Amino acid sequence: MLRQLLLADFRSEGPAAGHGWPLVQHTFPTVQVAPLAAGRGGNVLHLDASEWNAPAFDPIAWDARVFEAAERSEWLSLRLDGARCEALVVAALEILTRYQCLVRRRNAASATPLFNRLLARHRSLHDLKQPQARAEFHRAVDAWQWTLRLRPDVDLPPQAAAFFHEQGGEQPTAQVRADRAVQVLEEVGADDATCRRVRELLTRDARPANARDVSLLDTADALSFFCRESSAWFREAAPEHRRRQVARMLARLRPEHLRWLGHMRLAPAVRGQLELLLAAHFPVDGTA
Repeated sequence: MLRQLLLADFRSEGPAAGHGWPLVQHTFPTVQVAPLAAGRGGNVLHLDASEWNAPAFDPIAWDARVFEAAERSEWLSLRLDGARCEALVVAALEILTRYQCLVRRRNAASATPLFNRLLARHRSLHDLKQPQARAEFHRAVDAWQWTLRLRPDVDLPPQAAAFFHEQGGEQPTAQVRADRAVQVLEEVGADDATCRRVRELLTRDARPANARDVSLLDTADALSFFCRESSAWFREAAPEHRRRQVARMLARLRPEHLRWLGHMRLAPAVRGQLELLLAAHFPVDGTA
């Protein structure tokens, strides 16, 4: 679990109110932003923000280092240096967003023994020694985290459905994913109402009561794609498939969601494709 962010900007004192640190602490309330001394004796991974901020940097280059460090400890601290003031704040926000699946924020609906069992059972479904399975697991947890960032008071069914919502690669049908989700939920002791609601969300039941939560899952999935999967997609997919996938995911975002893209460090190729599509949809002069 990612518990601390240690800052080279600070020695014995904590972060000042300036430069945007309150935004980082508000966005990730369970991560302690602390001076370097707070990490003594713990598992500390040293990261260079100047490397992260380099124009050609692809964030996928750091994934193995960060996830391997997290696997070794229940209390992981990230030490950031190589930048100062606003540049360090921006890097911190982007890094925590990239690795928020290690933060695992919760709310009242997911801070329960039932949800603990769901997390453990969902993890057991993935062979984390296999790169593809590990990537799918992290993506699913990341999508769950986005549901909480988008709607902090979200109830249990959308959070549970996020683990089984659309993910990269070859997709099983919505019905197959819903059956699998319900089976897992029944195994961990979820009640019939929760299982029924999760099935409705994953099969996109058209009743008006489901519309808001289906939209939440679509948005969370799109943000997770851009944050976690897009770099690998651009390495592996044909150019036309890249364009279509970015356009498909961008279509799931409303204008008010676009600000979240500013919290992400996107690979240059992804950023370029995204900027072209945004310019087409939102021209600077206001004309279509």
